[in-house]
Amino acid sequence: MKANDDHWIRHALALAARGRGNVEPNPMVGAVVVRDGVNVGEGWHRRYGGPHAEVFALTAAGEAARGATLYVTLEPCCHFGKTPPCTDAVRTAGVARVVAAMADPFPQVGGRGATLLREAGIDVSVGSCEAEARRLNAPYLKLVGTGRPYVHAKWAMTLDGKIATRTGDSQWISNVASRRLVHELRGYMDAILVGIGTALADDPQLTARPPGPRVATRIVLDRRGRLPPESRLVRTAREVPTIVVGEGNAALVEAGCEVLSSGSIDGLLDELGRRRFTNILVEGGGEVLGSFLDARQIDEAHVFIAPRLAGGTLARGPVLGVGVERMAEALRLEAWNVESIEGDVYLRGWK
Repeated sequence: MKANDDHWIRHALALAARGRGNVEPNPMVGAVVVRDGVNVGEGWHRRYGGPHAEVFALTAAGEAARGATLYVTLEPCCHFGKTPPCTDAVRTAGVARVVAAMADPFPQVGGRGATLLREAGIDVSVGSCEAEARRLNAPYLKLVGTGRPYVHAKWAMTLDGKIATRTGDSQWISNVASRRLVHELRGYMDAILVGIGTALADDPQLTARPPGPRVATRIVLDRRGRLPPESRLVRTAREVPTIVVGEGNAALVEAGCEVLSSGSIDGLLDELGRRRFTNILVEGGGEVLGSFLDARQIDEAHVFIAPRLAGGTLARGPVLGVGVERMAEALRLEAWNVESIEGDVYLRGWK
């Protein structure tokens, strides 16, 4: 039974991932209705505020759901939010058994969904492929648990660990395929953050091209108010939300930028969490990435390594800041995926 449960939960997890970028700040959820070993209905949470995965799966199954097993990646909700409780739909459908990958830590659920189903005579099991489910929804879990968004750190570097030459030139370290993947990543973000150094050196747009499911707010850390009104970020601020953290001026506000007073990384993350931002991408440069590392606020790293050697004592590395005193204090990423991208190496790691 455990092997079969894991098989169907993994299928539900694959379905859940289809909602990435469309459902946040809600979790990604997938569901499968199985009867006599056959998939009779499946679905996933498709958009924020829309029907949940269980509703799609049970509707697809129809009468075949009666006496069947519902596999779902997250404990069914039991409260009225933007949609009715999924526990009501499960009970009405006549499902005999529910297998959930993990409990929902959302305060209005927190195990009560499973309890209500058990009280209705439904066999409920929680914990199949839980580690995989928690990895999929790590951003949601962080937002619910800490009130802060999940922080992705991204950089491209040469084989000898340089993000630019000694003159500051950085275009382009990674290849076209790697840059295409970065644009795809941007399309899932609620915010993309850089420092004023990157804004001045590259005059970036910080947008996903082509557009993804989300439009990320651009954030520039600019303590001394140096972002030029003629920069592309400022000129497009009425088209794409733009926040300047630090000193602002009337020209920036007039152009459509929002200005937040300068503060700590922790304070900024608290503010973004209040806005229900779920994922933010920190693109650097080295001082900004270092400040997030010093604050112990990097949750995931996306590193693109190009087969180039730049050299140079004055050429910068990707993560600066204060750093740790002892190697035992270094941030350790516990899991990695490594992929070849047309000659570049893409490493993705999680805490």
